[in-house]
Amino acid sequence: MRRSNGVIAGIGELKPQRLTNGVTTLEMIAEVSRLAVLDAGLEPGQIDGLLVGPQVGETPQHVPATIAEYLGLMPTMANVVDLGGASGAGMVWRAAAAIQAGMCEAVLCVLANNREAVPPRSPNRNPIREFDVPFGASGANISYALLMQAHMARYRSRAEDFAAIAAAARANAQLNPDAIFHGKPADVEEVLASPIIASPLHLLEIVMPVAGGEAVVVVSAERVRSLSKPPVHLLGAGEKVTHRAVSQAPCLTSGPLKSAMTRAFAQSGTTAGEMDLLSLYDCYTIMVATTIEDAGLCASGQFGSWLRDHDLSHQGDKPLNTHGGQLGFGQPDLAGGMTHVVEAVRQLRGEAGARQIKDAGLALVTGNGATMSEATALVLGAS
Repeated sequence: MRRSNGVIAGIGELKPQRLTNGVTTLEMIAEVSRLAVLDAGLEPGQIDGLLVGPQVGETPQHVPATIAEYLGLMPTMANVVDLGGASGAGMVWRAAAAIQAGMCEAVLCVLANNREAVPPRSPNRNPIREFDVPFGASGANISYALLMQAHMARYRSRAEDFAAIAAAARANAQLNPDAIFHGKPADVEEVLASPIIASPLHLLEIVMPVAGGEAVVVVSAERVRSLSKPPVHLLGAGEKVTHRAVSQAPCLTSGPLKSAMTRAFAQSGTTAGEMDLLSLYDCYTIMVATTIEDAGLCASGQFGSWLRDHDLSHQGDKPLNTHGGQLGFGQPDLAGGMTHVVEAVRQLRGEAGARQIKDAGLALVTGNGATMSEATALVLGAS
């Protein structure tokens, strides 16, 4: 098989929920970490590496130390990965790199968040608050709407094609009982009939924020024989950061994932066309459209015709976000990016149940932070 740079040995996932009551983020981190370590067949004392998100609600500083203390761990490597929605995928290759550097042997990568009816506010002194927000570029909806407008203006892409992405996500979510929209399909007409939130973005083209958590355990390739479940190998990774504010983006119709995916494919010796699963970050429909084009699956501006030519279900020729993606599963804050990693692991292990892809061997996982700003791509493979 292709060279393995590390192995995902365990996964954990909490069912998304709209709101939590009386549950702290630390408690959720502890539970999803327990599930991942148990799934890996390891004891907590064997975890000697820890990667976490930039803050956990209750702890804006000293986050690795706080979580290590709470979990009873004493890692020899600990760090914060702050790449927005790309944090989950970014943790995986950093864990593998730390293991290869001899810093640790088994790394817990964990993201989770609770969700209260009135979430606490945190100060933000980012330059975007001075130079963008006063002119109306406030929040993700406005910024991604700008990207969608740019794509439609440049390529004459159709609203129906973007809506098809959301409809496909909802369709796939019907086979995932844990998805927030399980039992709630929506076709293209329903997506287009939903309210405009930021023109041209409709409500159903935007992720629903939820509470939840995801975790994975990464170990060295040498430990494969001691694992209790089929290993999933990290075959390639790529990363690229180009800007923070959308006003500073070098391009509005292509993003840093293009470079990240190119590197991941080159490192793994694969191509986009070989992937059995496309586990693509989907905070908005425009993000999926751009990723399809930047991956080289079709020419720029042609994602709509590509969608019409392919079946995105688990039984189709191009399975995409078989768990429902964030548009169908829900977005548990930064853990939203990790849901794509967890689903890829399930598919490559053959553990996806009713939505299992036949003979899944390769998966592309992407992560995206800020406004098409921070990008990570992984190529994962079954044994």
